[in-house]
Amino acid sequence: MNSNTTSIHDPKNPSNVKTFTFDLAYWSHSGCIKDQDGKLISVDPSSKYAGQREVFRDLGEGVLDSAWQGYNATLLAYGPTGSGKSYSMIGYGANRGIIPVVCEELFKTIQNKEKNRQYQVTFSMLEIYNEQVIDLLSKVKKPGGLKLREDQQQGFYVDGLKLVPCDSYAQIERLMEQGTKIRTTASTSMNATSSRSHMVITLQFKQIFLKEDITKQSIINLVDLAGSERQKSSRSEGDRLREGSRVNLSLTTLGNVISALSEAAVGKKVLHVPYRDSVLTKLLQSALGGNSRTIMIAAISPADICYEETLSTLRYAERTKKIKNKAVINASPTEKLIKELKAENCNLLSRLSSLRNSGKRVADETKELQCLLAENELRIQAIQATWEYRLDEARKEWEQQYAAVTQEGRMMEKFPYLVNINEDPQLSGVLKYVIQDGSSDVGQSSSNAITLRGLGILDKHATVTNTGGKVTVTPQDNCKVIVNGVPIVVKTKLQHLDRIILGSNNAYLYIGPPADRTNEDLSRYDYDFVQSELAAAKGFSVDKLGAGNKKDGKPDPSVLAVFHDYIKLMPSIAEANQMSVELKKDLKLELKVKNLASSDSRGYDLQKEIIVKVTHNITNQVWVWSKSKFINRKFLMEELYQRFLDGDDVQVDNESDPFWDPVEVIHLGSAHIWLQSLAYCMKLEEQIELLNSEGKEEAILFINIIPCSPNGRAFGEDDMVIDPLEMLGKRIDFQIHILQCLGVKWIKEGAQRGIQIGYKVYDLPHSLYTKPTWKNVNLTLEETTQFSALNTSHEFLNYLLKNALIVDLWGLQEGCAELDASRQDMAVTPKGSIIIDNPKAEILSHAGLNTDNQVADLYQKLLKLEQETEVLRDINRALREENVLLKEKLKECQTETPGKTLKSPIKKLATKTTPSVSKDSHAVCNSRISCDAEFAKALKAFYQNMNVIRGQFLKLKHYRPPEEDNVQLLRQFAEKQSYMLKDFGDQLESSISKLKNDVALIIKKKRERLANSKQ
Repeated sequence: MNSNTTSIHDPKNPSNVKTFTFDLAYWSHSGCIKDQDGKLISVDPSSKYAGQREVFRDLGEGVLDSAWQGYNATLLAYGPTGSGKSYSMIGYGANRGIIPVVCEELFKTIQNKEKNRQYQVTFSMLEIYNEQVIDLLSKVKKPGGLKLREDQQQGFYVDGLKLVPCDSYAQIERLMEQGTKIRTTASTSMNATSSRSHMVITLQFKQIFLKEDITKQSIINLVDLAGSERQKSSRSEGDRLREGSRVNLSLTTLGNVISALSEAAVGKKVLHVPYRDSVLTKLLQSALGGNSRTIMIAAISPADICYEETLSTLRYAERTKKIKNKAVINASPTEKLIKELKAENCNLLSRLSSLRNSGKRVADETKELQCLLAENELRIQAIQATWEYRLDEARKEWEQQYAAVTQEGRMMEKFPYLVNINEDPQLSGVLKYVIQDGSSDVGQSSSNAITLRGLGILDKHATVTNTGGKVTVTPQDNCKVIVNGVPIVVKTKLQHLDRIILGSNNAYLYIGPPADRTNEDLSRYDYDFVQSELAAAKGFSVDKLGAGNKKDGKPDPSVLAVFHDYIKLMPSIAEANQMSVELKKDLKLELKVKNLASSDSRGYDLQKEIIVKVTHNITNQVWVWSKSKFINRKFLMEELYQRFLDGDDVQVDNESDPFWDPVEVIHLGSAHIWLQSLAYCMKLEEQIELLNSEGKEEAILFINIIPCSPNGRAFGEDDMVIDPLEMLGKRIDFQIHILQCLGVKWIKEGAQRGIQIGYKVYDLPHSLYTKPTWKNVNLTLEETTQFSALNTSHEFLNYLLKNALIVDLWGLQEGCAELDASRQDMAVTPKGSIIIDNPKAEILSHAGLNTDNQVADLYQKLLKLEQETEVLRDINRALREENVLLKEKLKECQTETPGKTLKSPIKKLATKTTPSVSKDSHAVCNSRISCDAEFAKALKAFYQNMNVIRGQFLKLKHYRPPEEDNVQLLRQFAEKQSYMLKDFGDQLESSISKLKNDVALIIKKKRERLANSKQ
């Protein structure tokens, strides 16, 4: 990042660089230190770090200048969650953001201005969540939120929004604290996170020039938008329900509005700008392409795992900068009204004067005019007096709040207390609950000493007891209480800085009595700390992901991304489970890591990702949801749950129920069968474990892969080859014979279930599946399929030498669609063998030809011609070999009768030596054949041993220590692991040693035979 350019490098392709140009570009990720006040400043003058001071100087001062000139001003912060939007707008600790500094600087300037002017500042603070407007300065929550109204002069406004007059920055600071507290409470009770809501702070700033009788009025909108992280489309994930919910509607509509306005700015014809499609865009209509000077901050992350989100944000900002607004200086409607009333009064006075001068008796008209005049004067006084009255009322309310906060502070200095921990750092530490002497009930009921709101918190959830500064917590029956990541069911003593979770996901930090407190930095006990602690207690960590480290000693970024996703989704899973309980849906959701212990056909680890396993507690049916599908469903669950809280009917049909899905086939696990032996025409007989994504056994599979002749005759040891290149250009046939699948865990857990086994060989267009088998833990399958490579290519030989056949185990449930076991679209030989290594089939599939009957017939004819050609080649090859053999026999016959055929002495001498040479060559040939066969046998034994060793290695790789902190179990784990390591080493050493001995013996025999042939 430079002064106005931002360049982004694709982590998967570092040479791919994209550069964007903006008005300003700030780097704030590194190159800073804390000063004595805790503010972040540049390490040295050469550092490109930009702190809060520099951002306010460039942006905040521009907002203030616009307001003083009478223009409307808007500042939007856009970007994914965690990129620094709220930090830039609100700030954290000593590093205050733009909003508080703008407010403070506004009142500083007011104090230094001339006295013959009057200034009026009105403050409001609202939140938009799920298309509902919540007033963050009102303690009364209106069901369904506040409504938007439209006025011809004002445009859209929030009806009933509390507008608080302010005459000092201290008052605004207290109002922001109050708003943040209400926002935190609302986010807890509504089960919503601040990252999915928009916060809008509005300052209405009015300057009244008393001498000039001029009024300037400006509206300052400071908007912290919801996180813009890009999710995969739920449609692309196969979700049957609508995309997302109203949660993301405002942000989506904002993008559509910006796109339309940016196109209009470059001269394109735009028929419609969708301002009216969401609450946010209605409120910001003047700020977007209207009467406002607008600034957008686009916050991005430098992390490589956020590349796609960062690129999307930069493109979004690039479109935004094309928009052209037309701001004008605003005249106050109130001042116009006063002028109009004064003008009307002057007119009335002149009429009264003329009536009196005329001497006419018009008492009735005079009385009416005097009443109108008095009424107008009262209206003028009311308008002018309203501000002072409202300011006085706001000041009284502020003083009451200040007294309450002061009292709370005194109590916290004396007693222990709980302080909330929120996902949003801005909302952490906002709610405080003092634990006074004696017993205090905790829960939803208003009669409790400590009233908490939140998902999974019951009316009387727990009891907290303070006895002489010693605090204990006791859960009520079936109430969820977790201390330091561990669930508790009995009375537990709390220690200073213990972390407590009540209900599904309401986290608090316990601050002990003053005697126990230290100067420790409490900021480390944030939301991520609590969730990581909870994950660790469940046995989940970066180490468990099994990623190891890169060469530079740093963890694999993809593994860190999965761990991050897991931690972030844990509370959402807990909330979804609690909603399932309260709505009586009988579902249990669990986080799993897909491909945790899985690899591809080359043995490389597959990309790990988070999935959600969903189980019905009654029917035992199972579904697997992707991360994005779960997030989409969670939004819809929240909507249904909110209707439940509001007392509405929540009975919906299956098609509209976010907790329901059609029954589906489930991938249970897989096994790798390495194909090296097949390249040497050696039979494979495997008894292999089918392992799930966590590396745990799901079943035992018995499978044979047998090289054979075209008619299906199995090859023996005499048919083995030494060099796989001997098979190049020749035909290879083999059979895959699936015999049994034993100990199927899936069926053990549900007797009405079934399985299918699938696999995909080389270049086949799709996987092949066995016939469905139901209700049997130990299955006899006995399915054989033959494959033929008619003209073996280098690529196919390489596939055999370096790849494994991946065999997948699929779980069937009652009512689900079975996997298609037919093979109708496969190319086959006349004897029914499936053709692989077929470049013509690949060309046809790439060309996108329609597989209608005509093309299919032509293709079958082409294959038949190729097969007939291959038969003719085999006959030709056999005839040539027979021809060579006949020639040799003819020579032998000639040597036996030299007198009849040779007359020259020289030729006679030559023919006499021929038999001995022929014997030597036959001896060498026989020796080579014998050595080759013995070498092939040695290789076969070695490959079979290596397959066993590979299985042991996989077991060892995925063998994990017990999750419980039990010394006995850990000792047993260590002993077993030590035994497995020793057994693995012994077998590996034995296999290599046997191969060496076999090769040495073959060489020795070969030398002896050569020596004997020379004698």
